Amino acid sequence: MKAHEIMINKVHKVNEGDTVRSVIEKFIEHNISGLPVVTKKDEIVAYISDGDIMRYIGKHKDIVVDSMFFVNIIKGDEQGFEDRLKNIIDLNVLTIAKKRFIKVDWQKNIEDVAAILGEKQIKKLPVERDGKLVGIISRGDVIRNAFNRII
Repeated sequence: MKAHEIMINKVHKVNEGDTVRSVIEKFIEHNISGLPVVTKKDEIVAYISDGDIMRYIGKHKDIVVDSMFFVNIIKGDEQGFEDRLKNIIDLNVLTIAKKRFIKVDWQKNIEDVAAILGEKQIKKLPVERDGKLVGIISRGDVIRNAFNRII
């Protein structure tokens, strides 16, 4: 079984010029937790997840760097939570999206897709054909399609 046989064809995505606001709106509207970021030609350039947003809005504590000759303190957040929420909303999506991400070719075997999802501990994989986004595969898609034949 190949990736294109189990992928979801209707992919929710955001464009590279969109703001985090549009990401959050899609997360809420479609009850999803991640989106590919694409160019106008549907080339995948990044991936943004709810985890990326959590890392930005979560409290950042002070970090103490202690060396033999000096102690340096890198200050954490001085802003409150509400301010961090307001600041992120109008950022360009590429400001916080991961530009290093994993994607699979539409001809990839399902067992290889399962291995990638498991080993890399990721929830979804964008699927591309000829350099363009054509689908997305989640852990659930693999499980449903793999076990559907034997249960």
